[in-house]
Amino acid sequence: MRIIAGTARGRTIEAPPGRDTRPTLDRVRENLFNMLQARIPDARVLDPFAGSGALSFEALSRGAALAVLGDRDRNALRAEQRNAEKLGFQERVRIYPGDWRRLLARLKAEGARFDLVFLDPPYAMQDLREITEDLRDLLEEEAWIVAEHAAKAEVLVAEAYEQINARSWGYCGVSFYALRREEIPDPSAKVSGQMMQPKGEETE
Repeated sequence: MRIIAGTARGRTIEAPPGRDTRPTLDRVRENLFNMLQARIPDARVLDPFAGSGALSFEALSRGAALAVLGDRDRNALRAEQRNAEKLGFQERVRIYPGDWRRLLARLKAEGARFDLVFLDPPYAMQDLREITEDLRDLLEEEAWIVAEHAAKAEVLVAEAYEQINARSWGYCGVSFYALRREEIPDPSAKVSGQMMQPKGEETE
């Protein structure tokens, strides 16, 4: 795999061994980021099923401010760390072990907020209602969730969201979601929190 554009353009990254992760193909990433480009500069990115971290590293290469990556697989975590070091992104990346529930709970406790969330779970996980509901407290008002899934899959998300776009390339589909306007919380009611600083890989 390679980084498509930005400061790390053309640099290769590694995918973790085995079949537990499914890297997003270069062609799909290129088309996806062409659609997202206006939202990338200075964005805070969350990637709870990061795998190799390809989506987050592409965003960082194109100007995202920081990325938080999570994964349950130790091989994936090691690949993410090596890719961050190889690309020189260690200072803008935070890597957490564990499942998405643990990750989101920790980020909520830190008062984190994100502008862009990549959801690339196993294709068998088509019901995203629980995780998208849990993400609400971590989203900025204009945040987008980008969900990757099988092209013909019927993905379910929480009722608080509306689908704003969808595309498919071969077997891969991507759907874009944002909070419905009436679901956006009053900013004055938010609990203030200090956004975490990237620190590299965390350990259990």
